Amino acid sequence: MRVTDADRRGENGRWLESERLPDHFDRLFRAACALCGSREDAEDLVQETYARVLRRPRLLRSSELSYLMGVLRNVWYDTVKSSARLPREFTPVDELDFVADRRADPCILLEARAAYAAIAKLSVPLREAIVAVDIVGLSYKEAARALGTGEGTIMSRLYSARRKVADALEPPTP
Repeated sequence: MRVTDADRRGENGRWLESERLPDHFDRLFRAACALCGSREDAEDLVQETYARVLRRPRLLRSSELSYLMGVLRNVWYDTVKSSARLPREFTPVDELDFVADRRADPCILLEARAAYAAIAKLSVPLREAIVAVDIVGLSYKEAARALGTGEGTIMSRLYSARRKVADALEPPTP
């Protein structure tokens, strides 16, 4: 990205404030867990995301959270590409520690675990859409910008993802 004089003056957006990064940790961590399926990998993913954005000043043209979600996604892709070359053992989703939202009601822990397990089984595009909107809390516009696609595509993927998760959570009919 070429930085112009207008960018330096902040006329084309605003600069990412590094002291605000901890405000987004919980959401990004839950998103990372949903994307990669491992608590340890999620910690590494968020840490690398923060390291990447702190390497140089960042000019934001969207919300901080939307921008960070896009960086998290790119770091995840880079990690998946590099680890695809190495043999790896995965932990089944049932054995993962669930990362609960501190603001959430603790009674929904089991339902949330089942939802995360269902999300982990989705295709990558559907998983990214549901993570961006339902876990991170981005608007359709912000999610589209973070994921590099159109709002209509986000809406379509989100509909499919929600339907598949709901089907997975529905008790079997006798």
